[in-house]
Amino acid sequence: MTREEKGIVIEDLTAQLADNANIYLADISGLDALATSNLRRACFKANIKLAVVKNTLLAKAMEASDKEFGELPDVLKGNTSLMLSETGNAPAKLIKNFRKKSDKPVLKGAFIAEAIYIGDENLDALVNIKSKEEVIGDIIGLLQSPAKNVISGLKSGGGKIAGILKTLSEK
Repeated sequence: MTREEKGIVIEDLTAQLADNANIYLADISGLDALATSNLRRACFKANIKLAVVKNTLLAKAMEASDKEFGELPDVLKGNTSLMLSETGNAPAKLIKNFRKKSDKPVLKGAFIAEAIYIGDENLDALVNIKSKEEVIGDIIGLLQSPAKNVISGLKSGGGKIAGILKTLSEK
């Protein structure tokens, strides 16, 4: 790869890092061709971009990026795959689901909306992160709950009051 080609790759990676708030680094070495193909297919279905990258080029792209990646460049050893997603927990869920059949991919680290996670032991925490849509749904549910309770109380209370008035009027 020539110096110019490396420069183009670094610029492309820097742009991808800038455009995505959810970045996962995983090790998929040791997967056979069928498992790798299945992983790529699962990533495509989950709207996750998967790319195998050179560690040195990714480290230079991280350095050139406006984001602060902290200790994340330190995990760039061995085989590294870059997973980019719009949803913060989608790659973690995919990795956890895929590992039911295999011991790979192994999570090296993740950058989720300015937070940095290092190591495979953070996989469960990343799976439990709620997406923006899930949080909005929870908030809407909480906001609707008091109104539903009041309406329900008025409907059931109206029947009770009418029953009490009818009983009183009969006496």
